Amino acid sequence: MAEENSDEPKESPRKPVRKVKKVLVEEPVSGPISEKPGPKPAPESPEEEKPVPREKVAAKPAAKKRARLAAEEKPAAKPSEKKPKAKVPAAKAPAAGEEPKKKEKAPTKEKGKPVEKKKPGKKVEKKEEEEEAEEEEHEARKKPELTDAIRAAMRLRRDIARRRPRFYRQEWFRHPRLGLKWRKPQGGQSKLRRHMGWRINVVSIGFRGPKSSRGLHPSGFREILVHAPSELKGVDPKTHAIRIAGTVGGRKRQRILEDANELGLRVLNPGEE
Repeated sequence: MAEENSDEPKESPRKPVRKVKKVLVEEPVSGPISEKPGPKPAPESPEEEKPVPREKVAAKPAAKKRARLAAEEKPAAKPSEKKPKAKVPAAKAPAAGEEPKKKEKAPTKEKGKPVEKKKPGKKVEKKEEEEEAEEEEHEARKKPELTDAIRAAMRLRRDIARRRPRFYRQEWFRHPRLGLKWRKPQGGQSKLRRHMGWRINVVSIGFRGPKSSRGLHPSGFREILVHAPSELKGVDPKTHAIRIAGTVGGRKRQRILEDANELGLRVLNPGEE
């Protein structure tokens, strides 16, 4: 009984402690992050993406703000104002009784020695002389008087010549020393002479042009070979043109050219130097 009536306070029974799990919610940090970060929670699954570092996320808005501030601080570009040109004072007219002033010449590099102009070279002078001589001596080439039939025949000859094949010598591919000149095949067993179908083309009458245009120069003239000035007699300048032979010397050649010019004949090989 004495124990019950004692003034000492009785100890209250202890309550059971509940263990509560605290969940930390990440908030955006405006200031600098401390150097010692807390422990990172382990990812729940391997497929979960890695968290982006805070420093990079915080740096982007700051850079944008700086760019905006810089754009606002820059003043707008003003249009370029044209500066007024300085007025040049007009030359005053000389008063009565005064002589007009002469313009002073620009001083040369060396006093007392005038500047010498360079003379054109000898080559330039020769070219100019040659051009002048050509302009004076130039004459239009004479053309023949042709009938419509001959003109049509020459046109046909040109078309046939374009599609005419090239003729090669027999076994030109086997012996290079034979060259590409045409020679008639004469062997008794020659397949080319007998016009076998698998052989190359042979020169034959079927490749010839029209008869009326044979022997004519491409200009339309009929050529006449001349060895002396005396052979120019009886040559028709309307349909004939002369060709000086290769064995003729320089002095006789000059005489033939002079006579041909007097008669109005066209020379196919004047031999201009």
